[in-house]
Amino acid sequence: MKSSIWMACLGCILAGSGPVGAQYPAKPIRFILPFPPGGGTDTLARAMGNRLSDVLGEQIVIDNRPGAGANIGAELAAKSPPDGYTLFMVTGTHAINATLYRNLPYNLLKDFAPVSELGTTAMVVVVHPSIPVRSVKELFALAKAQPGRLSHSSSGTGSITQLAAELFKNQAGIKMLHIPYKGGGPSVIALVSGEASVGFATTPSCIFQINSGRLRGLAVTTPKRSPFLPKLPTVAEAGLPGYAAEAWYGMLVPAGTPKEVIARLHADSVKSIQFPDVKSRFEATGLVPIGGTPEELGDYMRSEVEKWGKVVRALNLHVD
Repeated sequence: MKSSIWMACLGCILAGSGPVGAQYPAKPIRFILPFPPGGGTDTLARAMGNRLSDVLGEQIVIDNRPGAGANIGAELAAKSPPDGYTLFMVTGTHAINATLYRNLPYNLLKDFAPVSELGTTAMVVVVHPSIPVRSVKELFALAKAQPGRLSHSSSGTGSITQLAAELFKNQAGIKMLHIPYKGGGPSVIALVSGEASVGFATTPSCIFQINSGRLRGLAVTTPKRSPFLPKLPTVAEAGLPGYAAEAWYGMLVPAGTPKEVIARLHADSVKSIQFPDVKSRFEATGLVPIGGTPEELGDYMRSEVEKWGKVVRALNLHVD
């Protein structure tokens, strides 16, 4: 009799001891986004957040934590309990930050565990309609005729949009003034208002402005043309052979999160981005859904850290 009572008590203790297995999730889950509302990261997270809530059976609470080159949100996520109740949206910017920042308060490859690569998108070389260029070659000519007078916006110092521009300027041998903003949304707003002349904006953050004529697209940064802007050439086609840069988005959790929880989050995030309404939302904003495995995302992150680390060192870029 005592043994039965003891086993029953042990069962209750184990059932309430953590988020693993059938008990997970048992409360709302925070999804930390290191950028403000309005940009590509926010669009992606909110598109899948509602469906992920449905699949998991608990609310996904979007928590925008912009600032410090997307490092404020990353540090907060890295130092959160590894219990499955904190998710983090990683982007190509964080792969750059691993080398760009000399004293990061977190380690991207050690302090996080990968869950899934969610989507990728091209960046677009865009200009305000008042800028008298309609091709990449015309942009080169104008920048060389007026060195340093053209400005280009980015979603922040060290962001993928800045590094894409720096690589572009370096390979083309031109000079433009960099103006960093706190996210993709504010960066595009600056372009639409004419506060900045040129931008390397992710497709989700600028496709509507291009289609409405508020911005003029010149080329996409990916090796192949974008299916969402098929009339635009690649930068390589337009006059800069070998140039390529891609924006990507993934889901991470703090290192030490139970493997069972990661497996559940991966499976349910893949289900979420396959819903027709989510896929159509992705496509409407120029995002290609991926849904890769944790291992695939881990390998890709390491390769991106290595790739952009070489660029950062070659251009002698750093942030203290």
